[in-house]
Amino acid sequence: MNPAAFPPLRLAWTIWGLGAAPYFIGFYQRVAPGVMTTELMGDFQLNATALGNLSAFYFYSYVAMQVPTGLLADHWGPRRLLASGASIAGLGTLLFAMAPDALWANLGRLLIGGSVAVAFVGMLKLAGHWLPPKQYSLASGMALFCGVVGAVFAGVPLRLLVDTFGWRPVMLVSAVVTFLVAGAIWLLVRDDPVEKGYASHAVSHDDSTSQPGQGIMAGIRTVLSYRNTWLLHFIPGAGVGTVLTFAGLWGVPFLTTHYGLEKTSAAAICSALLVSWAVGGPVFGWASDHLGRRKPLYLAGCLVQLLGWGVLILVPDLPIWLLVSLLIVVGFFTGNMIIGFAFARESAPARLAGTASGIVNMGVMIGPMLLQPAVGWLLDRNWSGTMSDSVRIYGLEAYRNGFSLMLGWLALALLLILFTRETHCRQMA
Repeated sequence: MNPAAFPPLRLAWTIWGLGAAPYFIGFYQRVAPGVMTTELMGDFQLNATALGNLSAFYFYSYVAMQVPTGLLADHWGPRRLLASGASIAGLGTLLFAMAPDALWANLGRLLIGGSVAVAFVGMLKLAGHWLPPKQYSLASGMALFCGVVGAVFAGVPLRLLVDTFGWRPVMLVSAVVTFLVAGAIWLLVRDDPVEKGYASHAVSHDDSTSQPGQGIMAGIRTVLSYRNTWLLHFIPGAGVGTVLTFAGLWGVPFLTTHYGLEKTSAAAICSALLVSWAVGGPVFGWASDHLGRRKPLYLAGCLVQLLGWGVLILVPDLPIWLLVSLLIVVGFFTGNMIIGFAFARESAPARLAGTASGIVNMGVMIGPMLLQPAVGWLLDRNWSGTMSDSVRIYGLEAYRNGFSLMLGWLALALLLILFTRETHCRQMA
């Protein structure tokens, strides 16, 4: 074996794929409550605010872990990070499945969110070492695709399984699968091709060899000293928060109540939104690399999202074909958020790529973390008192008031993109 040769692409993508498995699981867990709203509200006696918080407990710990995750990825390596994260996610899923009340269910969701928080940054770290630089943005888009495939499994398939077996047995099996993934990562994944006798694609093989005496907090301060990092932290939460608030929690009850759809049909429509998002990620990543520009595509994507969601939220009684078409369009253009990771990576020093990715991913998840419970709070504030089988039913105006928060954040994101500095797909720092 020639030690100077880069790893074969098949091997590189296989290693990356194993690293992507926890992200698949994380997305599955992220949106699973969206097709189990009736069961969860009934079992734990929850109103919309409490259900929004139950779902958002995943995001509370996920967001809190983003900067530590980036630092750990830079200093410990992705293999240990991903394997331990998957193990803890398995424990959290087990706790959620066996929870006797909402308190324990919240704790289970908290463990799941904090542990799968390592997945995206760890996967990007593997991509930076195993894949050629020109495929990094593509890998980011494919990561989104893998994640959304996990979310699709939490749509119609999960709804059918819950109808057949109940939500608790399905979550128990999910815990077992997560433990198996943790074992596979520990046995097969390596942090760098050098460990298998190949040359590394990393700009600097030893990411810890930053400047002498530079510690963790110094690395954070360095990354945050770049304007793009701040802007790219706040922007993506708008699109991702909107998609995950709708498809991950409130879309199914909204569609069943106001469009008269069955739960499986509503779950299928939400899955279509997520699938189009998954397709949009690699397309935007490839197009950005091909054009050598980040800012214009990011801006165009946010503009289309704002217009599309505006019609979906403000125009009542859309024909089903138009409703589905608009959701597919806004989902596809939400894939523009994947550009932000390469954008931020190029805006900060290469040795701190993990930290920069963690800060951006924190912003991504702040969107659903804030929007899911906030929409639930507004639903409760505008509830007319209607009940069905001990579960609250919310009117169209209640949903419109809640969903208006999504439009406000999208408008703000569109404004902030104008202040970013184009990198032309080159390392600027």
